[in-house]
Amino acid sequence: MTNTQLTLIQIDNYGPWTVTPEPRREVDLQTLQSRLYADLSQLFGNRDGYVFFTRFDNMVAVTNGLDTDSHALIQESIGNRYPVTISLSVAVDPSPASALGVATDQLQDAGSAQDRGRTEILRGDALPEPERHEEDVQIAHFDVNNATEKYTDRLNEFDSFINIEQGYAELMQYMRKAHDSLSFFVGGDNIIAVCEDVDVAGYRDAIEHVREAVDVDLKVGVGTDRTAQAAGMAAKHALETCREENIDVVFG
Repeated sequence: MTNTQLTLIQIDNYGPWTVTPEPRREVDLQTLQSRLYADLSQLFGNRDGYVFFTRFDNMVAVTNGLDTDSHALIQESIGNRYPVTISLSVAVDPSPASALGVATDQLQDAGSAQDRGRTEILRGDALPEPERHEEDVQIAHFDVNNATEKYTDRLNEFDSFINIEQGYAELMQYMRKAHDSLSFFVGGDNIIAVCEDVDVAGYRDAIEHVREAVDVDLKVGVGTDRTAQAAGMAAKHALETCREENIDVVFG
């Protein structure tokens, strides 16, 4: 059974900050957001976690193995580097969607994202070490079949982007509704999903749904382990097997 630990990352008072004392240049805001994501990706990644950018002012991390002190150190590091601070909320559940729901509630209960008094909140409890297992995290790494030949080398770049994004949107919604799983676009034609205990049939159903809905063909490698990094690497190796053997679903 999976037991996913998720951390919701939210920039404190970001909206008001972007227009105080006057509206800031969008190029500067985009630069700050991308650098913040890169730093968080490294800070959590060095501790075997994964970070996904969602809306950039909000991000989601898979943090199995990180305790409260580790979160506090990351929070402090960001506070020392940036003109903005971040709040963190941690929750654990077999269902990734449910874990994120609890983490969201905890942060909302602490105050609005645009409340100047709500700064560097750290809420929630990490998964205790004695309760951790080798199958706590299931990561599914999807990509589009023949994306280069079908889209990149044939279509206007923006039309390629539209097709890939349509596939992502359809998969994201299906995995959320059918399996309480959270899917994130990670560039190129790649989507990484943090999943509950989804079996081969479940992944095949998801692939078939996307194919029928938006005519985008997917394959997926799946990995399970104690941490996001380990599960993700198992998923990447499984995806290579998909490519080599022309199989839609492979478990690592």
